[in-house]
Amino acid sequence: MTKWVYSFGGGSAEGSRDMRNLLGGKGANLAEMANLGLPVPPGFTISTEACNWFYANGRQMPEGLREQVAEALAKLEKLQGKTLGGAPMPLLLSVRSGARSSMPGMMDTVLNLGLNDESVQALAESADPRFAYDSYRRFIQMYSDVVLGVEHHDFEAILEQEREARGYESDTQLSAEDWQVVIERFKALVIEVNEGPFPQDPQDQLWGAISAVFSSWMNNRAITYRKLHDIPESWGTAVNVQAMVFGNMGDTSATGVAFTRDPSTGEKALYGEFLVNAQGEDVVAGIRTPQYLTEKARVQAGSDAPSLETLMPESFKEFCAHADRLERHYRDMQDMEFTIERGTLWMLQTRNGKRTTHAALKIATGMAEEGLITEEEAVMRIEPTSLDQLLHPTLDPKAERNVIARGLPASPGAASGEIVFTPDKADLLTKEGHPVILVRMETSPEDIQGMVSSRGILTSRGGMTSHAAVVARGMGKPCVCGAGTLKIDHKAGTMMVLGKVYKEGDIITIDGSTGEVMEGAVAMLQPEVSGDFATLMKWADQARRLGVRANAETPEDARAARDFGAEGIGLCRTEHTFFQDDRIVAMREMIVAEDREARRAALAKLLPLQRHDFFELFKTMRGLPVTIRLLDPPLHEFLPKGEKEIEEVAAAIGTEPSRLRERIIELTEANPMLGSRGCRLLLLHPEITEMQTRAILEAARDAAHQTGEPVIPEIMVPLVGMLAELDKVKEVIDRTAEEVNASSEIKITYTVGTMIELPRAALRAREIAQSAQFFSFGTNDLTQTTYGISRDDAASFLGHYQEIGLIEKDPFITLDTEGVGALIALAVKEGRVTKPDLKLGICGEHGGDPASIRFCEEAGLDYVSCSPYRVPVARLAAAQAALGKKATT
Repeated sequence: MTKWVYSFGGGSAEGSRDMRNLLGGKGANLAEMANLGLPVPPGFTISTEACNWFYANGRQMPEGLREQVAEALAKLEKLQGKTLGGAPMPLLLSVRSGARSSMPGMMDTVLNLGLNDESVQALAESADPRFAYDSYRRFIQMYSDVVLGVEHHDFEAILEQEREARGYESDTQLSAEDWQVVIERFKALVIEVNEGPFPQDPQDQLWGAISAVFSSWMNNRAITYRKLHDIPESWGTAVNVQAMVFGNMGDTSATGVAFTRDPSTGEKALYGEFLVNAQGEDVVAGIRTPQYLTEKARVQAGSDAPSLETLMPESFKEFCAHADRLERHYRDMQDMEFTIERGTLWMLQTRNGKRTTHAALKIATGMAEEGLITEEEAVMRIEPTSLDQLLHPTLDPKAERNVIARGLPASPGAASGEIVFTPDKADLLTKEGHPVILVRMETSPEDIQGMVSSRGILTSRGGMTSHAAVVARGMGKPCVCGAGTLKIDHKAGTMMVLGKVYKEGDIITIDGSTGEVMEGAVAMLQPEVSGDFATLMKWADQARRLGVRANAETPEDARAARDFGAEGIGLCRTEHTFFQDDRIVAMREMIVAEDREARRAALAKLLPLQRHDFFELFKTMRGLPVTIRLLDPPLHEFLPKGEKEIEEVAAAIGTEPSRLRERIIELTEANPMLGSRGCRLLLLHPEITEMQTRAILEAARDAAHQTGEPVIPEIMVPLVGMLAELDKVKEVIDRTAEEVNASSEIKITYTVGTMIELPRAALRAREIAQSAQFFSFGTNDLTQTTYGISRDDAASFLGHYQEIGLIEKDPFITLDTEGVGALIALAVKEGRVTKPDLKLGICGEHGGDPASIRFCEEAGLDYVSCSPYRVPVARLAAAQAALGKKATT
């Protein structure tokens, strides 16, 4: 029979951290801590395989699971000396999810399971009446929300009414008798909504909770989170059933969350929060303002509330020892949950902590310098795409700012945008192009889509370990939490502070590094990449094999590319500069010209402009290769549109509007993306090739003369499908080059290659390589032509394809290695049969995608080219691809 259940506790466990795929992250780490002898409340884990069986069989429980759970529960009862639902001291359970990859708050949890009308009386007699009834009302509220579908806010409304009726400010003021009144109202609400009483049988409660946790794997927020973080649906979640320990048993009890290092800055110091006389959900929910763990943090924050270090020194000392041991054991920063029950410390969870990219860099480089990990391991620790967090603006320190509130600096970075109060509105306005800041009292897992859409997040409640803070840091979103002076009314759509009312649509700025909230938009500065970033990138460059270039057309892009470590320009799209006002008229004049002489006259106007553009690129890149693609796009992109524009263009080029309209009709194509573009256009009008070649080589000559450094122009012919096409265009390039070099003191050496963006070109690569000195794979068009899909129209159905499981990822974002990749691999192999030293690169959008870069490493390409701001991402991804390949060979 399949083993579904694995027990832990009492100094040993049936699992370990190496069983993460089977037990989930939480279950594997609980087992590991038990094996290490740490004080872990005993329990058992139901495997992820059981979850997958559950979904594969109509949400039924696997055969044998109930018997194995009963056996594990009996073992747990024996260890604890308590019985589920029994007296005098009933065993209470927590039932939590635990996926292979951490998904904080995305799935469901049930605490205090096992309480009913009888066992709560036994608990009250053996422990404390107030504690017992407080625990029971928490259980009813949580179980009813998670399992029975009674809305959480309906219970909160009852609580608020009872507090107001008694003149209380917080839940801690309610007595045992008060809680009994609340419990009766809660139970009545359950009957009203659920059309049945709250379940009293602990076994029914347990299986209801287990089923709910499995079911939460497919709730909307979990699905959204998985898509955001590329977590496969097939992984499933484990269920962890554990004996409850209580941080809400009076002033000698507490609960908290801690990190072995600061998750925002990476500083090597214990970081976290706790609450006295509370359960763990109180800390992360942000309902109560938490206290600081260390005295140093308390003093720095100016808090009057005592730290754990001074309030419970023995427990604090013991916790520090466990934290240090866990970080050294896992060799990574740990995120831990703990409870102190009447002076006894319990470790509830440990996992590799989520952190900002800034912190991740400091932690990785710091641990490498401490000798805890190697430099190569440090490189592998950073998610390449997360580097985007470092490449965005911060507030200009010289800019004026009107600070209206201050909260906790929960996730660094800054953002300006329109105030929105609901996640749905945030998502809607973002799709319409509005930058927004999501403003909430506190966020919950249901807000995930709105958090994804927003530029930043602001809450009036919650601490540094609240849901908003943890999720924002993971996303790299600026976040300010616990700005308590804000009075937020979601229903009215207002935020009041300092006597002023702010409405939806008003602009604010938040600084997640300082916790400041400002009125209006504040000027931003571009970041500087140095320090830990520079150290890690140096280690990455030592490890990688692939070169990294940038796609750039302007001097600004070229300078940014060099600043970010690009080793040349892999794609300059010459047509991108033609849309400027001083060029578009000459370009249109060239397009609508009816004979070669008229076309040459228009091109003569463009020649000095192109030469200047290329000169600036060569000068900026100083000695690095620059690949310039000859004119590629369909000409319809440049044609005038609408009567007003036609009349303006006709006047500018000296023709009648009627004749221009006729010429536009003559040039119209049924499918321009597959029509007269690329090398086809260059063969129809070789004078275009002549002008562009002359501009490239004259610019290279001038740059070499001015800088005294070598210039390396690479001329790329687009959309080649046959060797004969490349040869014909190359004849014009070579002839023009001879003319330029004949009249120049400095002779420019150049290479000619082609862009492989048609399946036929890949299939005939051995032949095309006879004339090409390099191949650059244009994966945007190669994906279009391989799939027969228009990239511009793909959004209408590719999203649906992903939803129904036909494809895992959008092939225009992550390279389709099975189809497009197979063509690339074939072209690499065949091209190098003809020319073993054939230079090979990729210049489509995939050049900045880590998964696609891994393929490029495997395929043996020489370089990738991407947008300037993706260069650091590509450098790191290339290093990880090389290290990954090294580890498997």
